[in-house]
Amino acid sequence: MSTSSNSLRKATLFYLVFVMFSYTTGGPFGLEEIVSTAGPGLALLYMLLLPFVWCVPVSLASAELTTIMPVDGGFYRWTRAAFGDFWGFLAGWWNWTASFLLGGSYAVLFTDYLLYYFPGMTWWQHYLVSVGLIIALTWLNVRGIQAVGKLATALEILIFIPVLVLVVMGLAKWHHNPFAPFVPPHQPPFKVFGIGLALGLWLFSGYEQLSTVADEVENPQRSYPRALALVVPLSVAAYFLPTLAGLASTSHWEQWHAGYFSDAARVIGGPWLGTAITLAAMICNVALLNSTILTSTRMPFAMAEDGYLPHTLTRRHSRYGTPWLAIVVSAMIYGLLAWQSLAQLISIYIWLRSTTTVLTVLSAWKLRRTQPELKRSFTIPGGRAGLFYVVAAPAVMAVATLLGSDRFAMIGGAIAIVAGPLVYTIVRKKRA
Repeated sequence: MSTSSNSLRKATLFYLVFVMFSYTTGGPFGLEEIVSTAGPGLALLYMLLLPFVWCVPVSLASAELTTIMPVDGGFYRWTRAAFGDFWGFLAGWWNWTASFLLGGSYAVLFTDYLLYYFPGMTWWQHYLVSVGLIIALTWLNVRGIQAVGKLATALEILIFIPVLVLVVMGLAKWHHNPFAPFVPPHQPPFKVFGIGLALGLWLFSGYEQLSTVADEVENPQRSYPRALALVVPLSVAAYFLPTLAGLASTSHWEQWHAGYFSDAARVIGGPWLGTAITLAAMICNVALLNSTILTSTRMPFAMAEDGYLPHTLTRRHSRYGTPWLAIVVSAMIYGLLAWQSLAQLISIYIWLRSTTTVLTVLSAWKLRRTQPELKRSFTIPGGRAGLFYVVAAPAVMAVATLLGSDRFAMIGGAIAIVAGPLVYTIVRKKRA
């Protein structure tokens, strides 16, 4: 175990920042639905305020927990240490299940944008391209986080350039009030505040995920807090500025659906900018899928180490030291689900993400109470008040989002949540 771990090519802070940004944000593509659903004003307000009640508290908790327990499996291991085997298993299982939905969907979104260049693509060609992307990124992830980090860095630079041009040109052509209307007229409240809030939380989710690869990061106790401090404001800017520029220059907020940034870019800068933004959107989905494979495939490895999944998933690559079998198995499931749509799955995904997020912040609180002697090179600031804020803010947001879900999300989310305890019961009986 120690030998394999030492053979890993570990990521520096520089690469960690780009991998983290790739997983949590990637770029503004995919957020368009929140504008037409919640309204321009509320959507922009969500982008500015939600970080302070969602990703900032989660980032602070993750930073403290990483400094006391920098292990593969991250928040799964933290939850298990804080609340025992049952809740630890659920944290790992719910997260791994959520990754199936996202992994397949990002591959599909990449190919959907490819239709811009190849509109005559058949359904089976579409599926083969999606699976081909999954295979290529799986191979890259087997090579380790350093290789993933280099690709994430290159991809994000390619995304930043056309997005920055879009922002500058869009703001220069400011002709409309980007905050009007604040909410859509005659829109049902559950859609504005329920689905809209779920989309907003999805934008700022996943900041605890990179804790699952702590063993592959140089000096994680020092690197994680620094990376989080850089990525959170960068993510806010990456969402807010392109949306502000698009609304201020083109208006037509009711037309903001998946892919609208390409249309907005065409209006703002002409066909060349529309093509560049479409290419950037495709690259963004590659970055998101790449980072999803990295973060989520370490979860089955950690659970297999603890005896909850088949032990064969703990096999490490002889050269790269990565859990190659866990990566391949997860990728195969992504491929089976590569016909799904991200927009249809966000409302269910947020149920799974909310539960793991709340378990993460509660773990920070519980370990403060039960194991105060653990060395913490970073501590959530503000004393008891700061700890209360870190726990209460995400919990309130999670409850508000789940209560505001529509019928489809209620049913699908409940099934996804209940599946966790059922699988745990089966695993316990087999281990007995």
